[in-house]
Amino acid sequence: MMTIVDILLLSVALAMDCFTVSIVSGVIVRRPISRAVVRMALLFGLFQAAMPLIGWLSTTYFSQYLESVDHWIAFLLLMFVGGRMVKESFAEEDSEPTFNPLRLRTQLLLAVATSIDALAIGISMACLGYNRVSQLALPLVLIGVTSLLLSVAGYWLGIRFGRVAARRLRPELIGGLVLMFIGIKVLVSHLFA
Repeated sequence: MMTIVDILLLSVALAMDCFTVSIVSGVIVRRPISRAVVRMALLFGLFQAAMPLIGWLSTTYFSQYLESVDHWIAFLLLMFVGGRMVKESFAEEDSEPTFNPLRLRTQLLLAVATSIDALAIGISMACLGYNRVSQLALPLVLIGVTSLLLSVAGYWLGIRFGRVAARRLRPELIGGLVLMFIGIKVLVSHLFA
């Protein structure tokens, strides 16, 4: 079983994609909208905590199926969302944006896409001797809370620097490329691991 330090480091590592996506969302939105920030952070924290549990539960039934496709699912979701953002960055200023990080549907898609890696963590936990759900409580809570806190921090950082960046850059283009990069990173890390 993992030490508390191991769990904290794992929590931060899992939350990095949420943090990055939250920064991108803040850059795009460029204004504080507390309800949307809280909802996105809660979804990211919830999915980051739930996916290891699902992975742990699935070890006896579905692990061979999930492990073989989880990276492809994350890759496709992130490429889809990132591709739409890149496409939208070249649309005319007058057109209605299709990528809106404040929409519930978009936030759910991003929460799923950024948390799919956590499925493998749940499978690993089963191999590390986590035999009961009660043993998973502390790791799952720390993973969820860390993701939630880093998502809020990322969003506010994105807002802070987004105002400056938006004047000089196309935040949708950069954000889309970042999401696509995360998708490629997930795929490559699984294929060559």
